[in-house]
Order: sequence, then structure tokens, then C-alpha cells
Amino acid sequence: MTKTLEGADGLTSIPALLHRNATKFADAPAYREKEFGIWQSWSWSQALDEIEALALGMIDLGVAEGDFVAVIGRNRPRLYWAMMSAQMCGAIPVPLYSDAAAEEMTYTLGHCGAKYVIAGDQEQVDKVMEIQGDLPQFEEMIYLDARGLRKYDHEKLRSYAQVQDTGRARRDDLIADMKARIAKLDYDSTAVMLYTSGTTGNPKGVVLSNRNVIETSRTSSEFDHLRQTDDILAYLPMAWVGDFIFSVGQALWTGYCTNCPESPETMMTDLREIGPTYYFAPPRVFETQLTNVMIRMEDASKLKKRMFDHFMAHARKVGPDLLDGKPVSFMDRMKYKLGDLLVYGPLKNTLGFTRVRVGYTAGEAIGPEIFDFYRSLGINLKQLYGQTEATVYITAQPDGEVRSDTVGVVCPGVELKIEDNGEVYYRSPGVFVEYYKNPESTADTKDAEGWVATGDAGFIEPDTGHLRIIDRAKDVGKMADRSLFAPKYVENKLKFYPNILEAVVFGNGRDECTAFINIDLTAVSNWAERNNIAYASYQELAGHPQVLATIQSHVEAVNRSVAEDEMLSGCQVHRFVVLHKELDADDGELTRTRKVRRKKIEEKFHDIITALYDGSRQISTVTEVTYEDGRKGAIKATLEIREAAVEKVTTRMAAE
Repeated sequence: MTKTLEGADGLTSIPALLHRNATKFADAPAYREKEFGIWQSWSWSQALDEIEALALGMIDLGVAEGDFVAVIGRNRPRLYWAMMSAQMCGAIPVPLYSDAAAEEMTYTLGHCGAKYVIAGDQEQVDKVMEIQGDLPQFEEMIYLDARGLRKYDHEKLRSYAQVQDTGRARRDDLIADMKARIAKLDYDSTAVMLYTSGTTGNPKGVVLSNRNVIETSRTSSEFDHLRQTDDILAYLPMAWVGDFIFSVGQALWTGYCTNCPESPETMMTDLREIGPTYYFAPPRVFETQLTNVMIRMEDASKLKKRMFDHFMAHARKVGPDLLDGKPVSFMDRMKYKLGDLLVYGPLKNTLGFTRVRVGYTAGEAIGPEIFDFYRSLGINLKQLYGQTEATVYITAQPDGEVRSDTVGVVCPGVELKIEDNGEVYYRSPGVFVEYYKNPESTADTKDAEGWVATGDAGFIEPDTGHLRIIDRAKDVGKMADRSLFAPKYVENKLKFYPNILEAVVFGNGRDECTAFINIDLTAVSNWAERNNIAYASYQELAGHPQVLATIQSHVEAVNRSVAEDEMLSGCQVHRFVVLHKELDADDGELTRTRKVRRKKIEEKFHDIITALYDGSRQISTVTEVTYEDGRKGAIKATLEIREAAVEKVTTRMAAE
């Protein structure tokens, strides 16, 4: 692998990029935040002033080079500034998931040894104060929103504004120290530490250097021709590597504007108001938006419904070709323009996608129908494949080479190889430095030559160079008859249906596959309302006979599709159960990034899994749940176990 030149454009740190932007794009908008219904803006020069003031105040507070500074809260400019202020101090920012429970934070805060915490509001302050007895290294906490904190003991509490005021007051005394710390930062200095989602155990602290962040931001920005005039909406968890690259790395490299919504509840409204030109969302967000569109169209007048169906059928036929610049007849173009005037344009405006020039989805496979729906509207939605250890980017789809069944070609500077067992390996300038305090896992994941094991099984198409991902390598197994077992393949097909939110398939080492299903409450409740079906709870709706019959029809349709794949035909679902509760991160069933924790689910619902395989018609169960305030409770339910029709397969290819 060729050695990367030291520094992109001579810039070797995040603070260096910030100073360049404050000079080059001084008056251009850098950050926006909606507060009390009004959008507030800061230019790059104003942002630098705010960040420097906080950094000087943090130095006065005692933040030393090499200290870890935890940042906890929703997406807000001042919390992004806090990460850059920490870097100016020579410290290392560690953003954490704001929806994590206090007990979860005990591990991450203790593991990194964070001496300082910057919290967004009272909720986050309460969590840290609850566990501070278990954090001997903890010294001070800075809070942003003072509401509800007036009567708190401020021995270890400081307001964000107070720290900034101190920094401004002591600027002349401390500026030389801060500049000296910034000058020490180079390409190999740590830029940030981000924790993995921890699907199989405790989260691991992924150490990313300035080289990782800046090189990845540079090459990915050039790949998609990102511009200084672009806008993004920062709404995904700040602890997720994608948000750090989109909202910090690429934002600093290109100089575009990062917009923060007022709250998660107003995100869709704020999305419409901002109209981002560069947008990322996991498949679940696109699925939810499409579900809401379809629900609204069911309630529309017959004329509007007919017009929608007519023009959407045309869009599906020619929209993707128009987007990719492929030849389309004159009449089809004219009809598409009319559809854009009457349907596609207003719909994109309602969704907030009118100005989207580059859109991405990643994290899970997206349904072909959902993917094609958005592209048919003229939205340049693409797929990428990455992970925290790669500083996001491994492969991405170039314009004109977009397909629903691949995750694109290798990104600039990335090398890819497939091992004999089918596992995907890569190396690039974005490869992480190490797992903090975990040399064993670092050595297991990254070899001496810099090749990193992704943990995913896949293959590269020889004619196109596109990568196709099959499943997590550890989840791919064999049925009792030695045929291939790939649960994610079946789960994704099930989740393509709007009324199925989540699915978990079992069958490794067994004769048959079975499944847990979670209904999508929004879609199914709307169906119930339109059909005058009364229900009192999620549990009651999930167990309704008509709901079960509908889900069964979906499972059987998926079985027919799976049967067509000779290699995976053994993965048809024979029996399934619709769960009485949604799988939840607070209950440990999902990670904070909504990935399924299979081992936890198998342990927690072992009685239901047993019933799926012993021929039972129903199962009575008691499930522990965690409420929003942290209290524990239990849900009792009797679940019906349904048989699904499976397709006969005359030939079957055993997994090698």
C-alpha cells in the first residue's frame, strides 16, 4: 500500500482545518440550529471564536493533553464545538450515545477514563451523577442546557457559557498554551475515540487518528463532488462514526453547513425547512417515510390516489434511467416531466428531498422496492458499505452505477480482498489505530500488514467490481443437512414489507428455520383504523388474528422467493411467532444503532424458541422490560405459533 503524504493540503489536524475555514470561508454559514422555532446561524469565523473560547476555558479548568473528554447529548452545534475544543486542548473527544442508560455509560466512561464530561441537558447530567461513585477518575462536568439544574450541587458542575466566559476573560494568559498544544498535533495524533455498538459483548473503543479522519473526508468528498455550498442535516447519534465524518470530518474539509434540528420529534419538519443537498439515512428512516406516504395515500381522494398510482408506475419504469443519464424516449420524458409537476415534485418537497444531490443509505440492506421508489422520484440515493474501524468508507456506489443488490466499488485509496472462507478484508488510510486497552482484539481484527477483517461474508462481482454482502460471517452457518444458513438474507426480505419492523430468523444446526416478527405499529395501526379494528395495546394488535394472517402471507411470499435461490432454499421459515413487544435497545435486545443482539435474544426468549421447535401451538411467557425512567417491569402474554407454507425444493446446494 502506498504511503499517504503527510497532511492533505498541508493540513494535519481538525483544528488546522477549522482555522483554514475561518479564514477562507469566514462569513459563510458553518452551523445552524433551530431553537424555539427559529433557525440560528453561525459563520465559520463565529464558530472558531466560540470553539476557542471553550477550549481556553477548558484549559483553565485543568483539561490536560491526552485527557479523555466525553460528550453526551443530541445533535447541537455547541456539542460539535465541544469535540473540536477538546482537540484544541490536546485532549481526545469521546462522544457517547445520548439514549444509553446510566449503567451502560458506566462501562464506557470507566473504560476510557474520562475525567471531563460535557453534557447536553439535565437528563445526561443526572445519568453521570448517578454513576459518578463508580468513576474514580471523573473530575468535572460541563452542561449546556441549564434548565432544571439551578438547585444542583455545583461542586463538580460548570455551565458551558461560564466556561466560555472564563476562556474569553483569560485569553491573553492562555492563548500561547493553546497554540502550543495545537502545534503538537500531527497526522498520527488521535482525533476521536468512538465506541462500537457491542453486538457480541462490551463495546470497544475505536481510536481514530487525524490521518484516518482527514484522508477519508478528503477522498469521499472528492468521490461525490461535495461542495462548500452544500447543506446537511445532523440528526443521527453523535457517537456513531457516520455522524462524525458527515458532520465534522467532511464538513471541515469542504466547508459546508451542518444543520441541527430542534429535537428528534421535529426532525421531519426541520428536514423540509432546510432541504439538505447531501443526506444520509439508514434504511429504517427511508422505510418509515415511505410507509407514511403510503398511509397518507390510502386516506387520499380517489382522484389523487389514481393519479399517484398512474405516475408512480411511470416513474418506476423510466425514473432510474433518467437519473443515470440513460436513453429514454421523448414521450416518456414529457410524461415524466408532467408527473414531476403533479406528483414527484410535491412529494419530494413533502419529504424534504427537493434539493438532495447526493443521498446515501447504509448499515442494513435496503429493500429493492424501497430503494427504487426513491430513485424513481429523481433522488440520487446510493448505497455505501463501511464500519467504524474503516472511518466509515470501504465501498460506495459511483453515479451511474447504482444498484439495489450491491454496495458499490472500492472507495479511493481502499484495497479489498475476499478470503477463502468468504470473509471480506480491506485496508486503507482510514484503518483505525487500535482498540483502546484491547491489544488482543486489535491483533485479531487487524494484521501486521494493515488488513482488517470486516466480519462480513461477501464476494466481488468479476465483471463490475461491485461488492455484494451476504451476511455477518459469524451468523452464516449450516442447517442440519449441511445447506447454507444466512439469517440476514431472509430477515431483510421480511423487513421489505411495511408492516414488519424487525425479524429474527433461527435455524443454525437445525432441520428447519423459524422466526420472530415485530410488527410496525405505525403501519399496522393505520390499517386497523381504516378497517374499524379496535385494540387497546401493541400486544393486543400484534396478536390479532387478521394481523397474524397478513404476516403469514408475507412469510409465505418470502419463502417462495427464498426457494428460488438454490444455495439458500433451506432457509425458508416453517414456523413463526409475532412477538408481544418491540425489540428494544433499553432491554439489551438491540444495540444503540438498532442491530440485533442474537445471543441476548436467544437467551431471553429461549422458551419461545423451544416452543417454535417442539410443535406447540401456543406459548405463555413472561418478559422483563425496562421503562424509560429505568424501572423494570414484566409483560405476560400467550402467543400463537403459526405454521407457514414452504416450497418444495428438488435440488439443494450444500454450503461448502
